[in-house]
Amino acid sequence: MASLICGSLAFDSIMSFEGRFAEQILPDQLHILNVSFLVPALRRDFGGCAGNIAYSLKALGGTPLPMATLGTDAADYLQRLETLGISTEFVRQVSDTYTAQAMIMTDRDNNQITAFHPGAMMQAHITQIEKRSDIKLAIISPDGRDAMVQHAEQLKAADIPFVFDPGQGLPMFDGADLSRFIDQATWVTVNDYEGKMLSDRTGLSHADISRRVQGLIVTLGAEGCEVWVDGEKTLVPPVKAAAVVDPTGCGDAWRGALLFGLEQGWSLAKCAALGNQVGALKIAQRGPQNYSVEGLTIA
Repeated sequence: MASLICGSLAFDSIMSFEGRFAEQILPDQLHILNVSFLVPALRRDFGGCAGNIAYSLKALGGTPLPMATLGTDAADYLQRLETLGISTEFVRQVSDTYTAQAMIMTDRDNNQITAFHPGAMMQAHITQIEKRSDIKLAIISPDGRDAMVQHAEQLKAADIPFVFDPGQGLPMFDGADLSRFIDQATWVTVNDYEGKMLSDRTGLSHADISRRVQGLIVTLGAEGCEVWVDGEKTLVPPVKAAAVVDPTGCGDAWRGALLFGLEQGWSLAKCAALGNQVGALKIAQRGPQNYSVEGLTIA
């Protein structure tokens, strides 16, 4: 079984700020905000939601099919996917634009400020989804707005069950848009911040949303996650990380585990438990695609 992963492939420039953002940003001066952060550490990683989720799913033994768009600087990422054994069948390269770029700054409390240039991602809607016997599952992760809308419609028309994972793309949509996504999706996953925004914009509680899909999962970071099915909530406990080094890509690592579990036909609670394990492994390593799941018990 293969999982189609609709989302971005991006290069992440990750910077470490040794102080705290809260000590540098004065709430009563936000109207004239002018701050500068000294970032002694800087590195460039392969990232983007589709790439990060595919990395996690592949590491666990699943079959990821990322669907994304790269720019003229795509050679390194294409080589990366080939080295990992991840199919590039649905990865399109476009001219006259850069691959998406994320500039991520993390403070000592693991708070993050991100600037994102979408680049080639804005043409992701060009690639169409059609029904195929080997594609049994999909996920709609943050992508170009048109791509998210059209790919959700195409998955629904092809009768391919999918996870709606709006992530940082959620603010692009109003309540009617989000309600439509929920009605098309089979499952919904958000973090706690996104979950509140989703409820605020749609007027639907977590219990309400869970009754319109097969399940809603709300990740809570170090507190584990909530699994909502038919209006009932189950708390799946967290897994303590060996070290807290870098949160970049933790949510995507978790979602790769979710797809793996769904491929196996597991319950959502069991999928979430594996996601918590993988998230704990990821946060102990720098970068979104530099961790290993070797030694992880999958049963």
